[in-house]
Amino acid sequence: MYADVVADASFVDLLVEMDRALSNALKALGCQVCGAVLDIANYPRKPRGPWALREEDCLFFGLCCRQEGCRRRVRPPSVRFMGRYVYLGIAVMLGAALRQGASPLSSAETSRAIGADRRTLSRWRRWWTERVGRSRPFELARAELMPPPLGDGLPTSLLDSFVGTATERVRQSLEFLARHFGARFPEWGGAHAEDAR
Repeated sequence: MYADVVADASFVDLLVEMDRALSNALKALGCQVCGAVLDIANYPRKPRGPWALREEDCLFFGLCCRQEGCRRRVRPPSVRFMGRYVYLGIAVMLGAALRQGASPLSSAETSRAIGADRRTLSRWRRWWTERVGRSRPFELARAELMPPPLGDGLPTSLLDSFVGTATERVRQSLEFLARHFGARFPEWGGAHAEDAR
């Protein structure tokens, strides 16, 4: 079911628009440190995955405080990028999800579909269950969903907490993660200020 999302090249376009909306919403709030206007400070990334990406798909929509003496960088939540991971967030989610569920893909099939090594896929599965699934932020956030996702069944249990097509479930799951984990997990990125120096 989720293998179709990997094959849908237009899904990345949707993620770019979602990231742009998250960045614009944070920009409208101004600098959290001094209250000044935030300027656009996008920077290029080189994400991996099975998708043919355009230049805009590889831009992280960063922000920077305009006020001299503050000049803090701000990383808006992102549904595309997981902090410093080189793979797109959708690859990290689906790379683990394709190995779970009623009809899981083999390790080799998942590796071919996502474009990641088997050892990388194994690390992602452990990250979902050990780092995310056992975290305090996850315990608090999962109460919003019905049925609440199980930590040891992530990310499939998270995808199953949403309704709709596979594409809609992935989109909703990525939004949920960006909203709740953006500032809590360095791997996911998040709305926090950093020194621009």
